[in-house]
Amino acid sequence: MSDLEILQFTWFTIFVVLAAGYAILDGFDLGVGMLHLFSKSDQERRVMLNSIGPVWDGNEVWLVTAGGALFAGFPDVYATLCSAFYLPIMALLGALIFRAVAIEFRSKQSMAWWRWMWDILFSLASLLIALLLGVVIGNLIRGMALDTQKEYIGGFWEILNPYALLTGLFATALFNMHGGIYILMKTEGELHDKMRRYTTSAIILFIMLYAITTVTTLIYMPHMAEAIKHRPLFFLIALLDMFAIANIPRAIHYGKDAWAFLSSCFNIVCLLALYGVGTYPNVIRAVNDPANLSLTIWNSSSSEQTLKILLMIAIIGVPLVISYTIAIYWIFHGKVKLETTSY
Repeated sequence: MSDLEILQFTWFTIFVVLAAGYAILDGFDLGVGMLHLFSKSDQERRVMLNSIGPVWDGNEVWLVTAGGALFAGFPDVYATLCSAFYLPIMALLGALIFRAVAIEFRSKQSMAWWRWMWDILFSLASLLIALLLGVVIGNLIRGMALDTQKEYIGGFWEILNPYALLTGLFATALFNMHGGIYILMKTEGELHDKMRRYTTSAIILFIMLYAITTVTTLIYMPHMAEAIKHRPLFFLIALLDMFAIANIPRAIHYGKDAWAFLSSCFNIVCLLALYGVGTYPNVIRAVNDPANLSLTIWNSSSSEQTLKILLMIAIIGVPLVISYTIAIYWIFHGKVKLETTSY
């Protein structure tokens, strides 16, 4: 590989790491949001909000960083994605805004209708974000119609194809389970027992959609399995993922909620790794002409000099982001206790 190709591969790997960090960290935020309305009392909903209160805004930094990395390292991909998914991206940003506002505003007034209004917006926004992220991933797996100018030539309704909607539901179930497990780690007493029952149902739903999505992908998206066929070592990722999923209900059964959460995190890492292996080297696959029109890490990156500068920034910035994240989670570890400063 040339120096440029090494830089392209390295920077794409950094982007995937940032995306995985966002999926793991904001994933449980979204799951908590989707489960928020299952708690009927205001005190229980406050506990759930305060389980993510110190960390939710820091978790979203990973999305901003990943978007910036894509813009700087692969501008053609960034431009095509933003034009193709303009409406979904606007809906995603709107949901992110409503979600943040809901967290901050719901406790500013004591009226029941006020809190219920923001609680509902918080849950709906969390659900919409998870669904839209899954739809985007589904379209990237399936492929999109591109022209020779690297522009999307399909219509809006093509984005909402059955496979993309399936992956959207799968992502929703994944984050729902991930958030439920996180709540188990952060709560105790009656709420903990209640969420244990909900989480069990969430795990069952996730496993069902995992099986359906996997079978559908293997049948209708055969290109996703080509890399594994040619390099059987990659099958180890799928095998490790299955062990991680199997360990989730086992760990919860024995009351080892932290181990269940770590298994859920590892599951997300494996799923994104399988996505990367299956689509590599394509970033946006051209469904109408995959061989000639697809945007790959080789034909859509910035210049070699730009990638060198970005790499130096990443070497400094990424460890800082990771260190900040570890410090925050260490400071706020343990069970949630409501105080006068709580939401």
